[in-house]
Order: sequence, then structure tokens, then C-alpha cells
Amino acid sequence: MKFGDPVLEKKAAPVTEFDVDLRELLDDMFESMYAAHGVGLAAPQIGISRRIAVIDVTFKENPEQKLVLINPEIIHTEGRISQNEGCLSIPEFRENVTRPKKVTIRAQDAKGKFFERTGEELLARAFCHETDHLNGKLYISHISALKRDLMKRKIRKLMKAGEW
Repeated sequence: MKFGDPVLEKKAAPVTEFDVDLRELLDDMFESMYAAHGVGLAAPQIGISRRIAVIDVTFKENPEQKLVLINPEIIHTEGRISQNEGCLSIPEFRENVTRPKKVTIRAQDAKGKFFERTGEELLARAFCHETDHLNGKLYISHISALKRDLMKRKIRKLMKAGEW
């Protein structure tokens, strides 16, 4: 789903069933994320309003680093860092976004087991970015109103031209 789709702007529903359908959805999400050359993907980005995200900051280089986050919550953050950030739902646009440098998340895995994980740098950024998606927020909510308005104006022009 691209910017402008309402599913991206609403809080996603919690996951309560950890079944074969969920595992198939997770496989599809990793496949979609890799096909789009992303390091993270939230279910609302594929039109499913559920609290599910997948992350692989190694982009297939280390399969053990693949992360499934179900019903994730950020429980601790440290520091601040500004870096260039983009989003599969807002292709071709990137902006500097300030995020925590270190983030601890609490989530459930594909089987429903709770776990905590701390990430730094890109992983911390991915935790924040994907959790934002599940809360109906896009990274552009973290940039200045002026930059956000300019971006939205460019997107509206692309929509009118049928290129979005």
C-alpha cells in the first residue's frame, strides 16, 4: 500500500491466533520485503491491519537475523541519532529522521512466545519505523511540517498524473 491508503493511517489490530495462516502470512511478508529491497515490512503496508512486522537488517545475508515481531511494544529507548530514512509505502522519497540510537522491544514470535530484543543503529531504527506503522504513523510524521507538506504536494501531483 502506498501513502494515501487509509490502512496506513489507523492503528492495527492485535494478533490473537498463532496458526498456520499466520506463518504463511509471515513467509509472504518476508518475500514481499525482499522483493522490494527493504529491511522491514509491517502488515498494514500490504493492506492487512494487524500488529505484525518482519525485519532483516542483513537483507538475507544472515538468516538467523530474521525477526518476526507480533504485537510489538517499545519498552526502552536510549540516545538520539539522525539518519536518512525511507519507506516502501513512500517510494522515491527519503528524509533525515531523528530516532533513538538504542531500542528495546517486547514482542511475540510466530508461535506466540514473548521475547525482548535490544537493537542499535539500523535495527533500532527499524524497530521504531515498523512499530510506527502498526500505530498508524509514517516516518514523515517525524519530519518538519514544511518538508512533509512539500512531499505531500509532490505525491498529489504524481497521483493526478496517474504515477502513484
